[in-house]
Amino acid sequence: MLSPKPYDLIIIGSGGGLALAAAELGWKVALVEKEKMGGTCLNRGCIPSKMLIYPAEVAEFIKNAGKHGLRTSKAYHANFSGIVKRISRIVDRESRVIQPQGKKLDVYRATARFAGKKILDVGGKRITAGTIVIAAGARPQIPLIDGLNGTPYMTSTEALRNAKLPKKMIVIGGGYIAAELGYAYQSLGCEVHFLVRSGLLGREDKDIRAEFSRVFTKHHHVHLGWSPVRVRYASKSFMVTAEDKNGRKKEFIADALLIATGVVPNSDTLGLAKTGVGVNDKGFIRTDKHLETTMPGIYAIGDVAGNYLFRHSVNFEADYLIRALLIRKNKIGKPIDYGAMPHAVFTHPQIAGCGATEDELLESGKKANRDYVVGIASYPDTAMGLARRLDHGIVKVIVDKKTRKILGAHIVGDEASTMIHVVIALMYVKRAASATIDDLLSMVYIHPALPEVVRNAAEDAAEQLR
Repeated sequence: MLSPKPYDLIIIGSGGGLALAAAELGWKVALVEKEKMGGTCLNRGCIPSKMLIYPAEVAEFIKNAGKHGLRTSKAYHANFSGIVKRISRIVDRESRVIQPQGKKLDVYRATARFAGKKILDVGGKRITAGTIVIAAGARPQIPLIDGLNGTPYMTSTEALRNAKLPKKMIVIGGGYIAAELGYAYQSLGCEVHFLVRSGLLGREDKDIRAEFSRVFTKHHHVHLGWSPVRVRYASKSFMVTAEDKNGRKKEFIADALLIATGVVPNSDTLGLAKTGVGVNDKGFIRTDKHLETTMPGIYAIGDVAGNYLFRHSVNFEADYLIRALLIRKNKIGKPIDYGAMPHAVFTHPQIAGCGATEDELLESGKKANRDYVVGIASYPDTAMGLARRLDHGIVKVIVDKKTRKILGAHIVGDEASTMIHVVIALMYVKRAASATIDDLLSMVYIHPALPEVVRNAAEDAAEQLR
């Protein structure tokens, strides 16, 4: 067999954006991508989902116009097919545009599997490099439900390409993908029923979860405490049998079924057993504080490593490796510092947060000492809240009693994903959650504007510290 073709750097997956940067810096690079360029975010994740969700938000505005004294002549009608086809056309165009090119960059459109410690088989060809970055992403997790296999259910991938709006859809799952896509489909005219085993958005702060659930369940069919045990498909209809904790059973019928129960990393497709690269009990590749795996010279970023499952986090990790591997030429410096990693959920109401949740602090042992305070403020209690006639929404800040540092901030309500940046900026400038409540209170806030809710929550926390 011929010797593998040598490179300075091999990157598995195009989602992190490392390849072109490395080639421009003079590295001889191989990029292996079996699917469309741009990774999960561009092709089947955050970008197309937000392009679908924004029309849903517009529909929400129209639906609620009456409470502001506005009357529409007739109910809105969503051209769902046109919306989805436009999204797919734009996403596919963007994927083609970012096709990386360069004299020192080779692109292999194939599945990558390790044939040795640092040798990859890519479509029958073998390549090798001293440095390899695995950015292979993740895929939808498919639960083991009797009868599900072989039915035409959708995952998030199909739901974002589906050009026909169902009359009725069952969503299995209560996480952010389920909430976002279920909300979008319902706002655009589909009757959506959520089957949720425990609670909605279980990783959010407890007060945020409670407020979100209070509002979301008013406007959506959410069946809490029901677990699907059987799926049948006949005459173009799904029949899902669900069971509660007491063993009672109930059947749900719809013409579409969306499975949104989380993701699994693509580590199992790579032949890692031949490399010495270790994974955890959920299959995510184990990395150290420099993003290096258990095999020296092999790194992992993004969903396949699972440190954070956001596009902005993989971008941050890619930037770190560009500085560490490419600019300093393998001279790893300081460990990666994520700071207070932010996130958002684009539903109605929106959710956003950064830093620790109160649940995490309670689990870490702070419950006994109660060495933090919680400041909470309500959207309706502000001038802009009154202007918008809001009946929901809160901002929560968690502050260390002794140091007055902001440990976390969490928002549920209008424009939460924008509002949270007031705190994100502060925590990143100060780094490592060292911003204090006094920093939040020393700023001038535009009046009237929604960020005044953040100030009010900070004032509530500061009052408790006096």
